[in-house]
Amino acid sequence: MATKKRIDPHLRNFGAKVKRFREEAGLSQAEAAKLINVTRSYVGQVERGITRCRKDFSERLGDALARGDEVAEAWAELVRSAKYPQYFEDYASLEGTAVMLRHYSSDVVDGLLQVESYARVLLRTEPSLQARLKRQETLIRDPAPMACFILDESVLHRQVGGRDVMKEQLTYLYEVSSREKICLQIAPTAYYRSVSGSFCIATQDDRDEAAYAASAFGGETSEEAEHLALVNEAFANLQARALNVADSRAHIGKVLEAKWM
Repeated sequence: MATKKRIDPHLRNFGAKVKRFREEAGLSQAEAAKLINVTRSYVGQVERGITRCRKDFSERLGDALARGDEVAEAWAELVRSAKYPQYFEDYASLEGTAVMLRHYSSDVVDGLLQVESYARVLLRTEPSLQARLKRQETLIRDPAPMACFILDESVLHRQVGGRDVMKEQLTYLYEVSSREKICLQIAPTAYYRSVSGSFCIATQDDRDEAAYAASAFGGETSEEAEHLALVNEAFANLQARALNVADSRAHIGKVLEAKWM
């Protein structure tokens, strides 16, 4: 059986942005290709993330689509450079094109849900902090992914920074839990089969999946069927035993008022 060629997540993310910009300009692939003197198939390859384009292509495309420097800036961010640790690069890029995200956090609030003051305590450098805050734009892009978060109950009680930081963070969790495309649940501290630490799953519109599992030495992104089966089972176990969304929101409010106000 032939092995499916892996698409680089940075190129996939850049291609998704190019496609969105082109469609917003009301152009077909053929029409965009004609404006920048390339073939329609080349534009299609860029949009699918199966080819690495040059910077001058991104600049000419930005002019053709009347997007200014947006395309070139996306190229610089996604194709040329990365702001995340090497072990996390692939998953961070895949988040940007996912239609569904499922994240479990066992020790601290998930990075996508951290307020700036909380994240600043955890991260050592300003570039790392800014990269995390920019990554959070995933939740408000259009269209936004369905994002399911499960936090271990202990996360609400584990102090990160001062009491004011915890108050701000839990207030934000309480507020964000009411968003339409965010499902936030609290898992009572307990043993859960197949769960040994924090992990994330990103699902693309073609149902391709990738998982990221944290470790003491950084973490690992995987698309192996065996690993995906394991984390899907783990998330299902967590989701089945966690408080429902309404009860989770109420529980966050109770801990906020009792411990951090």
